[in-house]
Amino acid sequence: MNFLLVFIGGGIGCVLRYIIGLGFMKITTSLPWATFVSNVVACTIFAITMWVINGKILLNQTDAQSQTTLKLLILTGFCGGLSTFSTFGYETFLLFKQGLHMVAFLNIIFSTLVCLGIFYIFSRQTA
Repeated sequence: MNFLLVFIGGGIGCVLRYIIGLGFMKITTSLPWATFVSNVVACTIFAITMWVINGKILLNQTDAQSQTTLKLLILTGFCGGLSTFSTFGYETFLLFKQGLHMVAFLNIIFSTLVCLGIFYIFSRQTA
């Protein structure tokens, strides 16, 4: 059952990633916006899911099973299929290779800070 949850979540995440990529195909800027948006959406969904899970008190085994199901389906599957670290790395490498060093550094800094900021915002909500 666990493999099926990851498979379904990952499939949905991958298809959404593809759709986001299609949506940004006509944008001709140097920054890889489809990858940025995919990663930000995945981090946001991941942070919200963890916020929901951490906000609940485990009362019985059913709650623990529900949390495991959410983690496998949404975190491992969906967010894993949607987020694109390998693409982020490759696209950033290409920016460096094309001599767009400032754009590459901006991509690294902007992507990292925004995604970390999302987790920071939602972690403060549980404190």
